[in-house]
This record gives sequence, C-alpha cells and structure tokens, in this order.
Amino acid sequence: MKCRRNAQLSRIFLVARCIHTNVRYLEDFEAGERIQTPSVDVSRSDVTEFASQFDPQPMHLDEDAATQGPLRGLSTSGWHTTAMAMKMITAADPFDGGPVLGLGVDELRWPNPVRPGDRITGELEVVSITPSKSKPTHGVIRMHVTVRNQKGDVVLSMFPNLWVPRRNGHSAA
Repeated sequence: MKCRRNAQLSRIFLVARCIHTNVRYLEDFEAGERIQTPSVDVSRSDVTEFASQFDPQPMHLDEDAATQGPLRGLSTSGWHTTAMAMKMITAADPFDGGPVLGLGVDELRWPNPVRPGDRITGELEVVSITPSKSKPTHGVIRMHVTVRNQKGDVVLSMFPNLWVPRRNGHSAA
C-alpha cells in the first residue's frame, strides 16, 4: 500500500490518504487459505455497554443475575461477539484494502460464552471460490470464520458469503 498526503487539507487536519495498489481479487484467493486476525480484549464495560444498547438481558448486564442464569456468569451478547468478529475481520484486511461485502451468513453459532477478561482471536479459512455466472465481474468467496478465546475454546463459528470483484472485471482469458 502506498500513502500520500492530501495537500488540500489544512496543516491542523493533515490526514494521510492511502492509495491501495494491491487489492486482492477473486482470482487471488485459494481454497484452504487461512488468514489470522488481530486479537480483541473484552472488558466488563464493553460487555455491559453493548448489552445496554442492543441486548439488554440480565446475563449481559448484571453479574449477580448472570451467575444464576444459564451461562453461569456475565457474558457478551452473541451479537456483540459477532460485531467483534467483524472488527477483527476488517482489521485483518483480507482484501488488502478492498471492501468486505457480505451477501449473508450461514450457520452462525456461539458454542461458548465470551466473558469479561477474555482475549479473542479469529481465523478465516477460504472454503470455496465461485465465479458468478450472472455477474461475470464478480464472484462469491465462502469463508469459515472461527473465533476462539485465550483457552482455545471456540466462541463463534460462521460461514459468510462474500461478494468479491474479479480482476479487470471479467474472467481470465
């Protein structure tokens, strides 16, 4: 990636504008390829702030109530875990600057809870690559995303289907 400064911005708000020259296209991926994500540390305030806005249930908000609940302790909402997975995926930048455009997610699972104090890390595996027949400028990459906590326990598993451009907007000749 090459970066250059935008000369039109004032000195106070000088921002680097990056020009991505190595964007990955459909043809640049191989089935079986694996990409590691950076880790995310989960704090108690992360858990309760997300839950208070988006999933206000006692198991995500109140330690005493959560201890009596089905997960036996305070835990993130599954939707919070999914949002953190998306953050890790975008930070891993699997398309080298190209967008991560989802068509949908299959088989979203949260087999173990994420707790305050956990450090979670993801792995993306390219499962399949399918050029589009109706839109020859693009194709679909199906990935398996697995997120684990610091003990190695799987806390999220999902299969997103991603809309990916082809090099030069068409199939290779």
